[in-house]
Amino acid sequence: MAGDAKKLQPIIVKRVKKAGHAAHGGAWKIAYADFVTAMMAFFLLMWLLGSTTEGDKKGIADYFNSPLKVALSSTGSGAGDASHVIKGGGQDLSRTTGQVKNGDIESTRSTINLRALKAEQQRAEAARLEELMHKVEDKIAASEKLSGLKSQLRLDMTRDGLRIQIVDEENRPMFDSGSATVKPYMRELLREIGLVLTEVPNRLTLEGHTDSQKFAAGDRGYSNWELSADRANSSRRELVSGGLTEDRVLRVQGLASSTPFDRNDPASPANRRISIIVMNREAEERVLRPRIDPAAAQAEAGVPPPSSPPAPGR
Repeated sequence: MAGDAKKLQPIIVKRVKKAGHAAHGGAWKIAYADFVTAMMAFFLLMWLLGSTTEGDKKGIADYFNSPLKVALSSTGSGAGDASHVIKGGGQDLSRTTGQVKNGDIESTRSTINLRALKAEQQRAEAARLEELMHKVEDKIAASEKLSGLKSQLRLDMTRDGLRIQIVDEENRPMFDSGSATVKPYMRELLREIGLVLTEVPNRLTLEGHTDSQKFAAGDRGYSNWELSADRANSSRRELVSGGLTEDRVLRVQGLASSTPFDRNDPASPANRRISIIVMNREAEERVLRPRIDPAAAQAEAGVPPPSSPPAPGR
């Protein structure tokens, strides 16, 4: 009986569960590698900043502020070399003291200041010429004798400055046909304009224009070219009689019928006219300054000439 009881006794199996951690993936290794790389980069940056002189730092900063300027100021070919810290930068920024860069900055500031000053002068000059235009209009309108000639005046602002044009009308020409003698009423108008022009220091250009009708002798004799130049000179004399000084006139030229006022009708009386241009400073400089060879201008600015292609082999 005892043996049977033992056989009937249930067998208890205990399963022991081990408390362990779940298996990790490899993501932590990537994060750790990124952290180590960032720390290495940080310490490398600190070391470079500590071992770089102030001149080198300034040179590198100047390069990133204006890389094109640094490249153009290179004494070499502009393509850089193997010893340059920044290839293609021209000048070796790792071996400069910053003195040249200081000079470049001062030069740039001077250029900016000059440009700002020139722009301000141009604005002031444009305002002065606008005021002069209104004075001429008011002067003519206030005169009983000259108010009737108002329809023959054309005033406008051009690229070269204030342009005052006196055009012919069929019943009231400035000159007799084929003549350079100024009519009495036009003489008074020109002298009044000359008096107003004494209020500004700008130089003048006088242009004479004719219509397309030619002389009987043709272009080989006395032609519209001579007539337009003579009429411009006659107008210049009347301006001087009105108070304008001789040195104020920069150019007197006859343009014949080359630039008609009425392009649709070359024979129109309006094409016979005198143009008085009160020149701005920019237009005056274009006339007075000598022509500069483009290659010489580039060499003066320090821009290297373009390299010529190699000659073909024979």
